[in-house]
Amino acid sequence: MEFCLFTEPQQGYDYETLLASAQAAERLGFDGWFRSDHFLRTGTFVDGLPGPTDAWLTLAALAREVPRIRLGTLVSSVTFRHPGLLAIQVAQADRMSGGRMELGLGAGWYREEHAAYGIPFPERRFGLLEEQLEIVTGLWSTPLGERYSFAGRHYTLEDSPALPKPVQDRVPVIVGGSGPTRTPRVAARYATEYNIAFTRDERVREAFDRVRSAAEEIGRDPGDLKYSTAHTTVVGRTEAEFRRRAESIGADPESLRTANLGGTAAEVVDRIGRLRDLGAERIHLQVIDLKDEDHVQLLADEVVAPFR
Repeated sequence: MEFCLFTEPQQGYDYETLLASAQAAERLGFDGWFRSDHFLRTGTFVDGLPGPTDAWLTLAALAREVPRIRLGTLVSSVTFRHPGLLAIQVAQADRMSGGRMELGLGAGWYREEHAAYGIPFPERRFGLLEEQLEIVTGLWSTPLGERYSFAGRHYTLEDSPALPKPVQDRVPVIVGGSGPTRTPRVAARYATEYNIAFTRDERVREAFDRVRSAAEEIGRDPGDLKYSTAHTTVVGRTEAEFRRRAESIGADPESLRTANLGGTAAEVVDRIGRLRDLGAERIHLQVIDLKDEDHVQLLADEVVAPFR
């Protein structure tokens, strides 16, 4: 199994803190370091200072300072960047990293951050997601010397040289969500990884099964996809330590235990084992408090290590 540290920088972390987090993830043996793509804090238990950081600017910088682990977004919103610009940004970051970037892309949901920074937030965004996935993957896969054009409902590209190219022949694309119909179809068509987040075992099973069925319907081998989950993760050596960490981020301990990864290390290892049996090949461990270095060390030593 793969284990990635999944961070929420909009809660109030500057670049230096994010760099230290990514360096710790690499040093402690995590497979990847991922970040959300938001411009406004969530929740009221933090002040959000000093303010947001741009996801792809951050990842490009980390690409030069953190040399081995994989880096990416979980997930970028289609409302933030034109797909042509996004394809250029990710391809350049991939070249800067030597071929370690991954693009998580979603329809977006956080209306307030759009209002705060004057970003349009259309009511219907799934069509934007479908077209952006088509365009980004189309630009990257266009052979050198050839041109790419696209005419859709939302975007038009004419005679693009489709440059720059990423290092990776196939930049991993992550599509997530729990929608019963459109999400599985889009994941089956465009994704290299399907992710389901913050939910119970039975819903994980159902979501994985829907994506596998959607892949089969279009003639794609379901095994060609990577299946992953993401969970808010709070672990303690004792029950008291677990509850202290949960309280510090404003999380309900029982919700952490059921829909996420919470409790003692033994409890969390047990749930990850069940997720593995359901087909999860990668777990994104969402850590909210990046300044709690002991927590990340505990995760590496007592949660990740048993699966190595």
